[in-house]
Amino acid sequence: MLKIHQLHKSYPIGDSSLHVLKGIDLNVEDGEMVAIMGSSGSGKSTLLNIIGMLDEADEGEYILDDLPIKDLTEKKAAVYRNKFLGFIFQSFNLINYKNALENVALPLYYQGMKRKERQELAMFHLEKVGLTDWAHHLPKELSGGQNQRVAIARALAANPKLLLADEPTGALDTKTSYEIMEFIQQLNDEGKTILMVTHEEDIANMCKRIVRLRDGVIMEDKKVTQVRAEQYV
Repeated sequence: MLKIHQLHKSYPIGDSSLHVLKGIDLNVEDGEMVAIMGSSGSGKSTLLNIIGMLDEADEGEYILDDLPIKDLTEKKAAVYRNKFLGFIFQSFNLINYKNALENVALPLYYQGMKRKERQELAMFHLEKVGLTDWAHHLPKELSGGQNQRVAIARALAANPKLLLADEPTGALDTKTSYEIMEFIQQLNDEGKTILMVTHEEDIANMCKRIVRLRDGVIMEDKKVTQVRAEQYV
């Protein structure tokens, strides 16, 4: 599914540069649920941005679903993102003036799907996250947990190979966080591959594997006994 070998990334700072990723090796197989952890400045967000094709490595190899990801134009990167990836963000990143149904349907619009088909598929995914009755509500009319469920439905709409979750519970209270994690675990149970950045140890332990970064290097990569979220919901 995901193969990364000797990934390096630096950013210029004045006359010098900051070496953020220092030879990252990471493989993620189909159906895995992996947490990436690390303190601020460890390189986890940079790594996620490169995997999400929002940034590009200086050196190294990145292969996604047997396809080398390298030297992409902005247009090609957008096509690949829409084809392969689903994004879940801490701040939801919903469009405020579009209702839940329209937000979920948006990736399908960029795929060229006809309006009736994308609305039907968007409603299917809203039903999957339990928000059918809220389909025509704006984000400001929804709770934080409901907005995150809309964001998950949007991420799933185009049937991505890989779900990238960047602090998906960071803006939520504990109870709602566990409810969201219960749903994400169910997606993984159904076979969806999930890569999640989190700073919360309890959330990381709800994954099946934890990768710890420090100063741009993987310090630990181990499988863990998954804690099921439903026992706390």
